[in-house]
Amino acid sequence: MEILLLWIFYILTFYAFLPGLISRLFGFRVFRRGIAEREIALTFDDGPDPIYTAKLLDLLKTYKAKATFFVVGVHAEQNPELIKRMHEEGHLIGIHNYVHKSNWLMRPKTVKRHIHKTSGMIEEITGKPAIYYRPPWGIVNLFDFGNLGHIQIILWSAMFGDWRKRLGAERLYKRMKKTLKGGEVLLLHDCGLTFGADRDAPEQMLSALERYLKDAEEKELRCVRIDELIRTTEKHKALHPSLFKRLTVKLWLGYEKLFHVVFGLKTASETKPVLHFRARPYHGETMMLDDGVTLQHDDQVLELHFDNQHLYDIGHSSKSSVHLAIKLIRDVEKALPEIAAYVAERPELQQIKALYGVSFIHRGPEQFGFTVRDLPKGLFSWMTKRYLKLLLRVIHPMGQNRLRQQSDQLVPKTITMSMEYLMKRYGPGYHFSAHEMEASIHGAEQPFKNASL
Repeated sequence: MEILLLWIFYILTFYAFLPGLISRLFGFRVFRRGIAEREIALTFDDGPDPIYTAKLLDLLKTYKAKATFFVVGVHAEQNPELIKRMHEEGHLIGIHNYVHKSNWLMRPKTVKRHIHKTSGMIEEITGKPAIYYRPPWGIVNLFDFGNLGHIQIILWSAMFGDWRKRLGAERLYKRMKKTLKGGEVLLLHDCGLTFGADRDAPEQMLSALERYLKDAEEKELRCVRIDELIRTTEKHKALHPSLFKRLTVKLWLGYEKLFHVVFGLKTASETKPVLHFRARPYHGETMMLDDGVTLQHDDQVLELHFDNQHLYDIGHSSKSSVHLAIKLIRDVEKALPEIAAYVAERPELQQIKALYGVSFIHRGPEQFGFTVRDLPKGLFSWMTKRYLKLLLRVIHPMGQNRLRQQSDQLVPKTITMSMEYLMKRYGPGYHFSAHEMEASIHGAEQPFKNASL
């Protein structure tokens, strides 16, 4: 009996207690507070409620405030018109599980099913899936950190106990007033039907919230959706990276220099390198390129690598995703003729059959003449995808946001160009046309969409 109790204690500690403690104390894999001068995020849990959610939407509309609603699936199912109204009035809809039950009491598979069911319901009503999630009572289990895919967990910076009617509107308002500052994420409740809540408590919340919104208006503070506060926070972090971020980048770029030395990578431009390369045998499956050249196992290729220091620099100096794409295209435009000249001048490289690389940026290279193919599934593909995602987090100012919003689209692919095509197109007298520039920008900017700099 004693051993059984000990095992139960260990399971609860590592499955439930420690993950919750780490997420709250250190913000690991969760968003709970923003960095902003004048933006506050109002968030409401447990709804929608046919009485109080409608009143709340009227109040928010009066003060031109936007909010985030973390809805319970069964309540959303019963009140689809309120979900539709939230969406139409510009509010963000998140997930609060299908039923209001602690993640500590559910298996990871059950939690995932609840989330997907609620997200699917929201998408059916609004046309947009939900990607933000607040677990009931803010409780996470061990597997929530890696089991939810692109879903972002949202906690809060201020909670007031507004689910209890006895708190009263006056005391609630005084507690809320202390949070009248940018970056706060307020947790409130627009429904009193969950376990431990009072049915009419939202009436007190609405009274206190109206006074809070008046104060915010006087102080010129804006109430925004959680996704807007996240974007503002990430932009601030991009402009003012933390010491940890700076050290991470420094270590990563130092590792890259070591990699170049160990594997003997070269560049055609020593002063401002964009692409590095090394000659090696091709180890993939036989590939027919778009120009008719066949690349076979053990053919010699120049393996391409972007200069990550350069990518990091242009990422942090670009004003938008389009601006970044223009810089990237112009740099590649310059690099390809330089590589062609470099190869032409070196007899030892005359056996090179193609340029070859693996990248997330594969929607623009075809405009340069690269053949884009899926990376064969396997261990190498799995490892490459995770390496490139880690790289994007490091070198891109808002890489984390990009990964969260369009994770499914970030699939590494091979990009290949025959040496015959390189010499024919990028040899002496090559000129990059305006049409090529426009087409390449449209493709190359895709990996940076929704991650404005």
